[in-house]
Amino acid sequence: MYLNLIQIAESFGVSETVVEGWIRNEGLPNTPDRGRLLFDRVQIADWAAKRGLAAQAGFLAPATSALGKSLRIGPLLRAGGIWREVAAAEVPAVFERIVTALPGATPSVRQLFGQRLRAKGGVTMAPIGGGFALPHPSTRITLGRDSGTVALLLLRDALPPDQTSPDDVPITRLCFFIAPSPRAHLDLLARLSRSLARGTLRELVANGATDEEILKAVDAVDAAFADATKPEATSISESRP
Repeated sequence: MYLNLIQIAESFGVSETVVEGWIRNEGLPNTPDRGRLLFDRVQIADWAAKRGLAAQAGFLAPATSALGKSLRIGPLLRAGGIWREVAAAEVPAVFERIVTALPGATPSVRQLFGQRLRAKGGVTMAPIGGGFALPHPSTRITLGRDSGTVALLLLRDALPPDQTSPDDVPITRLCFFIAPSPRAHLDLLARLSRSLARGTLRELVANGATDEEILKAVDAVDAAFADATKPEATSISESRP
């Protein structure tokens, strides 16, 4: 399946100019076709996954979810917490504190994650735009279904200029997450990206809503996802002789 330039831009929530920059500078796979550019869906999804970029529209969304109905963002966020007035310089230390409280993980796994977060390139920053980003460990580890965490960091000052989103808006809102498995990682990345790209949750986070309001909105996101994954009800009408 091939997508056009507009669909790629909409998928990642960026402008067409940003996509053209990815082609020149990041090796975004494309196929010239009679004066236009076409993009193979599978190649683009693989390119994005390697760079920690999450699609925000259905063009690149996975057909099925590896998360299932049992793993919800709400409990993960309650485990990781909402951190306010975090100085940009303190972000790495906060990530480590979140890892030390990672539910369902052994002390050795927590220690391993902490070491890898401190290493160069240990955290991938997936930009969403508008000052939002989704940082996550570059290394994937299978933790088990009862593990994983999501933490929301509301920064006091913006991250350094070298960590800007595609629209050049300084990043001040971080949603750090650790998925329970490598496969669930991509689904969680996509769900968080879509939830923070637009809509009620994004507005609440951007406007400094209370923890209770944010958690309530996250629960609504989980409920909407559960409804969307329910099998369609089939009505059977009784036939009369």
